[in-house]
Amino acid sequence: MTYDTVIVDSHVILPQGMVNKNIVIDEEKIVDFTSDVPSCDNKINGNGLISIPGVIDPHVHYGVYSSIEKAAGTESHAAAIGGITTMMRMLRLGGSYKNSLIPQLIASSQSHYIDYSIHASIFNNQQIDEMKFCLDKWITSFKLYMNLGGDVGHVYMDMEPGTNSLREAKVEITSEIIQKVVQNAASLGCPVLVHAEDYEMCSCGIKTAKEKNEDGLAAWSQSRSTQSEVKSIKTISKFARECGCTLYFVHIGSADALNQILEEKKNGTKIFVETCPHYLTLSYEKQEGYLAKVMPPIRTSKDVESVWNAIHDGQINTIGTDHVANQLKLKLGGNDVWDALAGFPGIGTLLPILLSEGVNKNRISLEKLTQITSTNAAKIFGMYPNKGSLEKDSDADITMIDLKKEKKVTSDLFGGFSDYIVYAGWNLKGWPVKTIVRGTVVAENFEVIGKRGYGKMVVRKPTSLVAL
Repeated sequence: MTYDTVIVDSHVILPQGMVNKNIVIDEEKIVDFTSDVPSCDNKINGNGLISIPGVIDPHVHYGVYSSIEKAAGTESHAAAIGGITTMMRMLRLGGSYKNSLIPQLIASSQSHYIDYSIHASIFNNQQIDEMKFCLDKWITSFKLYMNLGGDVGHVYMDMEPGTNSLREAKVEITSEIIQKVVQNAASLGCPVLVHAEDYEMCSCGIKTAKEKNEDGLAAWSQSRSTQSEVKSIKTISKFARECGCTLYFVHIGSADALNQILEEKKNGTKIFVETCPHYLTLSYEKQEGYLAKVMPPIRTSKDVESVWNAIHDGQINTIGTDHVANQLKLKLGGNDVWDALAGFPGIGTLLPILLSEGVNKNRISLEKLTQITSTNAAKIFGMYPNKGSLEKDSDADITMIDLKKEKKVTSDLFGGFSDYIVYAGWNLKGWPVKTIVRGTVVAENFEVIGKRGYGKMVVRKPTSLVAL
């Protein structure tokens, strides 16, 4: 028999650890691990490289500052160069999902280089009633923005397909909406993703800081205090416990938030935790300018170490980028930190940051890396065992990395929509050199060679009983 592809001579990270086996691929699936080199149409030389499960970015914003037809191409291009094989979009629509979801799905279906999935943000009672409709379209996770309301309720929704106009909206996430969403999600067997900042505390903190004419990332962090995270974590955890809902706290980057989550888990709340590369690398004490403005803010150097410790201790389950595909003219649209846009691009640097600052500095093992960048996300969001692990019969999603390769980060390296990157000038050691999606090489040596439209929307199932 002649197989489609065999990857030879790489070190392979399997669930049981590293092995030196050749990976046999046929009809988009991994079919065998062997010491032989069976007959194949395509042989990939993995000498000196490590093959890990294709990286999953569970937290990506695109289609907000450029239409989804364009954004799906540019951002999956950046993702592919960065070793990502599946990206999960935070879909934000203000009106009825029954009216607007299908056009979004159609518009994005022909443009991705890599596979993709969607989380649906819930902003109002109408959308709560439409969660089952979303579920039937393979959307099995829902997002709550507890930071939106009152004076800080402004948000940009995703653009309508075929347009190029920003869609500003005012959102009020009340306790009633929060309670209804977690109740409905629990009944559907779906997790709720939570942006955990209390909007009333943030509004008060920002007002006070402006009155004192404070500026900079330190002022931004202090105006949105870690206690606003703590308060919202307490609020939604209580609701979730009452109905048995699984929570997934996104972009956690402070010691106070991590400690409160531990308390809520002790109380019986089922919780998964995501952090981002910027909470592992950046602090307002060392960062100049406004490029690293984000919500929640980057914190102190001590918080950075707390996040690394939480990864080591197993408290953090996944790494998402919170990638925002925006540009400098929007990002720095004013004269101070209050006018700067929150969020920045980062999907291309997720894996290089973790390899350079994590694996190569002995902070995490390769086995831990695969868990937090792939396996756990696949299990939490209903993609396992097709995604998230190198096993027989799983999708042949494979990221091949070179731990010795050094390269400087530049804003144009990844070919995304954004014209800047917060890590510009960083020299990172450890890079992906081949990105393989369902057996097809889509990127190699910092060049995308796959076809736009090859990426498919991932079929997902509810995962209320998942265990990591």
